[in-house]
Amino acid sequence: MDDSQYGSEIEALLSDSPLTNDAVIRDVRELLDVGEFGLAFDTMCSWIYEDDLPISEEYHSRLVRMSETMGSAALVENMRELIAK
Repeated sequence: MDDSQYGSEIEALLSDSPLTNDAVIRDVRELLDVGEFGLAFDTMCSWIYEDDLPISEEYHSRLVRMSETMGSAALVENMRELIAK
């Protein structure tokens, strides 16, 4: 995956995320703009987790796939408890 693909995939995850805080969304996008893909991904996931926001099984699967590239597997695995039943 090249840089543009990382950015595109994280942007898609952000767009589909349950995040509603404009400041957080802006921060993640600013990190993407400067090529800090790992930090953008971790920031997005951390806020979803810390705010205890519900996610779907499909969305979690997408996060898992991206975490394999970004090196955030432990954080994303912890997010499994947020899957809405």
